[in-house]
Amino acid sequence: MSRFAQLFSDIAALLGRYGGAYVDGVKNTLLLALIATFFGCVIGLVCGVLNTIPITPRDNPLKRFLLRLIRLLVRLYVEIFRGTPMVLQAVFIYYGLPYFTNNATRFESVWAAAILVVSINTGAYMAESVRGGIISIDPGQTEGAKAIGMNHWQTMCNVILPQAFRNILPQIGNNYIINIKDTSVMFIISFTEFFAVHRSAVGATYLYFPSAVVEMVGYLCMTLVASFLLRALERRMDGSDSYELTNADQLVMAAGTYNHPTKGSPFDEKNQNAAKEDRA
Repeated sequence: MSRFAQLFSDIAALLGRYGGAYVDGVKNTLLLALIATFFGCVIGLVCGVLNTIPITPRDNPLKRFLLRLIRLLVRLYVEIFRGTPMVLQAVFIYYGLPYFTNNATRFESVWAAAILVVSINTGAYMAESVRGGIISIDPGQTEGAKAIGMNHWQTMCNVILPQAFRNILPQIGNNYIINIKDTSVMFIISFTEFFAVHRSAVGATYLYFPSAVVEMVGYLCMTLVASFLLRALERRMDGSDSYELTNADQLVMAAGTYNHPTKGSPFDEKNQNAAKEDRA
């Protein structure tokens, strides 16, 4: 029997014996990555906004002190969690907290621990992405918002963040794809994700390479599907590149009546009927 035939035979045997476990591992991996990416984005959004609050000489000393302290704490958080491996972060949070608190903070659910670890790690990366997305917006946007009486929070919520979100959307997708792969280190705290199933199957059958092939194909399929969906979302948010006037009559005032040619407008039929009546 050739090597490839033997490989396919071993893979078939693994799938026949552990197929359900592999599927459950995929489900746990995707769910953990999705939940942790969401909470990580929330953490990153809060940290990014706090890190961009302007400090002016007109602010009172207490406000300037608090803002500088917040920036220092955010910076420490970002540097610590970006500068250490997630597997060690999982060990310190899952095993370290009970160790230092005499089991007072012991996690009752491994799911809670895994979500906490991946969310905090993702939040550290997203904090810098959000900060970069905010400062990439033209300062004229902020000046215009303040000129009409908006305060800092109103400017952020209504003007800056909606535009920054589009800029950081690729990074959000990138973090989600990274989390799909990085959840593989959660086996260290006994979380049963896709890679943990691989370790269990190898320990029982010693078919290391065939199981690794199944893992590689599985991770590749998950990341390719995620990339396809995220690119579709980006194209959806981009909108159209060309717009034309919806008025049939060139003499009709056109302010505010631009529309994409593939999308209907309630004014199209009215304007065309008016033009026909004028020509008659």
